[in-house]
Amino acid sequence: MEKTNAKEAMKELTILLMYLSRFSEKDRFSDGKDFYAWKGYDFDVINGLDDADYIRQGSHPSRSKSVYLTDAGIDYAKTLMEKYGIEDWG
Repeated sequence: MEKTNAKEAMKELTILLMYLSRFSEKDRFSDGKDFYAWKGYDFDVINGLDDADYIRQGSHPSRSKSVYLTDAGIDYAKTLMEKYGIEDWG
């Protein structure tokens, strides 16, 4: 496996952990197929993931405690799971 610099590793591992700890809210407005994750990670990394459209923080990022995982973010996380040899929950 190729070596990854620390900054890139932080980005990759953050989106990977967000994906693995994802949750959905099934209610009358959602079918439970939208995924969210808690946002307890480095803010510079989170902002970079938002800029890359892997996540969305909402209109008031400093007030929200969770982020929305975009389709691109989910695909990126799945690619990283293959890279790191991690199996999905099932």
